Amino acid sequence: MLFPTLFSIRIYSRIVSLILAVMLITGPQGWAQLPTIKPETTFSAGAVDSLGRQTPRGTVQGFIKAVGNENYARAALYLDLPVRMSAKNRRTGPQLAQALQQLLDQEGSLVPESLISNDSTGKNSDKLGPDLDQVGEATVDGQTIPILLERKSIPGRDRLWRFSVQTVQQIPAQSALMEQSVVNRFLPKYLIEKKWGGVPVGHWFVMLVLLMASYILARLLVTLASWLLRIFWYKARKEQMTQLIQAFVPPVRLFLTVVLFTAASGAIGVSIVVRQSFGEIIIVIGLVAFLLLMWRLVDVFSKYAQVRLLESGQAGRLSAVLFLRRGIKLVLIAFGSISVLNVFGWDVTTGLAALGIGGLALALGAQKTIENFVGSITIIADQPLRVGDFCKVDGMAGTVEQIGIRSTRLRTPSRTIVVIPNGQLAALKIENFAFRDRMLFNPTLGLRYETTPDQIRYLLAQLRSLLQNHPQVNPNPARVRFTGLGDNSLNVEVFAYVDTVDFNEFLAVQEDLVLRMLDILDESGAGIAFPSQTVYVGADSTQSAEKIKRAEEKGRELRVKDEQNRADADAPKNA
Repeated sequence: MLFPTLFSIRIYSRIVSLILAVMLITGPQGWAQLPTIKPETTFSAGAVDSLGRQTPRGTVQGFIKAVGNENYARAALYLDLPVRMSAKNRRTGPQLAQALQQLLDQEGSLVPESLISNDSTGKNSDKLGPDLDQVGEATVDGQTIPILLERKSIPGRDRLWRFSVQTVQQIPAQSALMEQSVVNRFLPKYLIEKKWGGVPVGHWFVMLVLLMASYILARLLVTLASWLLRIFWYKARKEQMTQLIQAFVPPVRLFLTVVLFTAASGAIGVSIVVRQSFGEIIIVIGLVAFLLLMWRLVDVFSKYAQVRLLESGQAGRLSAVLFLRRGIKLVLIAFGSISVLNVFGWDVTTGLAALGIGGLALALGAQKTIENFVGSITIIADQPLRVGDFCKVDGMAGTVEQIGIRSTRLRTPSRTIVVIPNGQLAALKIENFAFRDRMLFNPTLGLRYETTPDQIRYLLAQLRSLLQNHPQVNPNPARVRFTGLGDNSLNVEVFAYVDTVDFNEFLAVQEDLVLRMLDILDESGAGIAFPSQTVYVGADSTQSAEKIKRAEEKGRELRVKDEQNRADADAPKNA
């Protein structure tokens, strides 16, 4: 276990380094460009607030940026300062802003910015009522207090969101707060004095170390839990339950990493500025954990369903299971993409509305795609073919390997792949050999013209007996008939069904039947005709002349008799 752990440390140290690089690019450089503070009297009703206080998220973001730049005068503009304060607790706005930062650093936390409402009316789904949102919590004198934002009107402008009077009044005096947080006690002095983004560099370093340590600890805890589960729960040793447990292991590691990291960073007093910077990263990790869990569960349950269908002889439903699995995974990908974009501040609602406006153009441009998708649904519902079936589609024969959302793949006998769009496949004539309950045996024997009628009668009797007595030939129907005179042969048709659906077994039965038929032909003295022509060179034999003479005499008699019958029929008319 030591090598995988060390390997994981190296991998995740690279990931954390990449995260740090991104933060270096997008962090303080953006913070250093904060706009200058303008007097509040310059705004008129309906004007955009340059401090971003028109939404709860904007207020929290503005406050964090201000304290990160140690601009407490600006940070005070995000507080709804009480009109009157007690003499004991009387402080200026900047002092209150600094005290609130220290409270959040040591004893509090804020909701990640992407989870805070970005609507001017706030979050309406909570139970706090209108114009009031909770964005965090803190511990004061052993009691947990909510960090609230309240939307109030300011003379000469619209209603703006600020930290509520109730929250500001509960900010303890700085003397009541710890002089140093836990993390500051153990960091070297130079890591505290040197700052990046208004925060000691050591705090950023500690967060990266905590992230790696949280993952390693989560990995060890999950490994230990799964090991104990297999020991004390006998069902966990079964293959299906083992697969289910293994599906939970990676997502639970990530979930536990998020929990440990969040709890540890708050407990040791890492700056709220740093913790808020990691908020989106933590949400994305949690989101990835959830999507990974759903993805792995889809694989586990689809595999279980496939096994059960095969065991119960319902292989035809495999296509529906595979199609459903792909559909659910596409939904997960779409949901994950939209959620990640939303976390990083993209207005997904506007994007979806734009898609609605351009829906007609999209539909016109994607007619074939939509046609193929509808065709796939039709194929799955109607099931003219299934995965594993041997079919003939538009003259092409092959085994169905995959029924996808866009196309279906056939593996031909020559081992090539034929891809047919589902839109076309749904409209084509499909011959499915997998639905046969038995296989047709229908050869035609061409006998030589020298074969006598008695020989033919003997052959018919023996061939019928062969079919009736063969154990793998269905006797109903099993017929042998002399069907007529061909150009080069006397034709005998054999029509029967072999009781098998396996093609290889059918070939073996067919081989046995044909060989026995050849034996019967040999016993009868008959033979198979070959394409030939008879050329008459000389005069016919005497026997043939006599036959011709008798036939001519017979013909004359029939002619005379026919003429007499006609005369008798015309006599009454003449009378």
